[in-house]
Amino acid sequence: MPRRKLPTGEQVRELRSKLHDDVERGGLPVAETVRRMREAMGLTQQRFGEVFKLTERQVWELENGKANPTTETLTRLGKPFGFRPGFVLLPRA
Repeated sequence: MPRRKLPTGEQVRELRSKLHDDVERGGLPVAETVRRMREAMGLTQQRFGEVFKLTERQVWELENGKANPTTETLTRLGKPFGFRPGFVLLPRA
């Protein structure tokens, strides 16, 4: 398997900034948010799991919308990005 190329410092800042903007606008699913957080850190699913005390399978399930994460897990994942779990008001139809 080819090695994953780590993003440059500038790329990390750009990915994190775009993620923050998208989260702030609302409507970003947890699965996509977790995947983009991992990519912004330049980590494989395996390494991301090691960092956040998750199995590779748990990371895959989170990124594919198959998991039912606890508030504790979401808090742990969001902390480095300044995110915390909470309710989001959806726009009226």
